[in-house]
Amino acid sequence: MDTNFPTGAAPDPIDTLPDSVAAEAFRRLVRHLRLRHDAQNIDLMGLAGFCRNCLADWIIEAGAPLDKTTAREAIHGMPAATWKARFQTEATPEQLARMAESMKRNQSGH
Repeated sequence: MDTNFPTGAAPDPIDTLPDSVAAEAFRRLVRHLRLRHDAQNIDLMGLAGFCRNCLADWIIEAGAPLDKTTAREAIHGMPAATWKARFQTEATPEQLARMAESMKRNQSGH
């Protein structure tokens, strides 16, 4: 389903959800990512163009009164440095290439 509506068309269905529903879905996503440490940030970036750190940036941009360190801790469920030391693996050249290609798609809107 195309969710990019032309100007003057129906609103994006996501914008019609009550904030409480959207917030609960967001919290569920964050908790799911906290369980799935095998889903590396580099892989999330390569596939979807966002990762845990992006979620932290987005909550700041949405108005959370947090600095980057505190926002990342809120998303990771622990200090980001601790998460990185425990769970992050070294990125392969292939992962870096997928991430770079994915990030280009973020810029073009496709």
